Amino acid sequence: MTFAEHEPIGDNNDKWVYDVLSEARLAPYLADCGGDVAAAWHLHAWNIRISAAFFPVLQFVEVALRNKLNRELSARFGRANWWSVAPLNEHGERLVKHALEKVSAPFSSQSANDVVAKLTFGFWVSLISQTYDRTLWVPALHRAFPHYRGRRDVLHAELRQVLGLRNRVMHHEPIHRHDLAASHATIYRLFGYMSSDLAAAVRPTDEVPRVLRLR
Repeated sequence: MTFAEHEPIGDNNDKWVYDVLSEARLAPYLADCGGDVAAAWHLHAWNIRISAAFFPVLQFVEVALRNKLNRELSARFGRANWWSVAPLNEHGERLVKHALEKVSAPFSSQSANDVVAKLTFGFWVSLISQTYDRTLWVPALHRAFPHYRGRRDVLHAELRQVLGLRNRVMHHEPIHRHDLAASHATIYRLFGYMSSDLAAAVRPTDEVPRVLRLR
């Protein structure tokens, strides 16, 4: 559909929407709004609001995960820089190398905590995969989830679901087609697996349910 075929937003020609968002970016919103530019614009704006609402809970789950896994691995290998001796696969070693390069930049501190902070969410999630079942999960990492009684692969699938949402939010991509209520529930299950107090502490700052209702 061309610019001329769209209804304008207010008294303005809708071409400015394409200038701001680009046709490629607006396309998934137009597709879900029957080609209505005004509706697509408002859906895009809502997508920004719900992404912003997810940011705090995603940050809590990412920080909690990395801190708990880091604590268990430090204890397992008896050193703060456990990655130097842990049996990481090639992908894991590459991500560690990238983190080390970031903290080796001029004017950067180079403590183990700095490296931990630079390791990606994807790296931490990968540590729960089948690759590390016998080397990391069984001897150490299961302790990071004291309230979880299920299978490791189910936990890994839930973490990957949240990782996918996190990456889309952080890269300003559409999330409006996802089952966001289900993802929100998954995040709270992960909170519960790691800490009996975490979910209750996060809820007062959680805007996701309210913004979901606005759609």
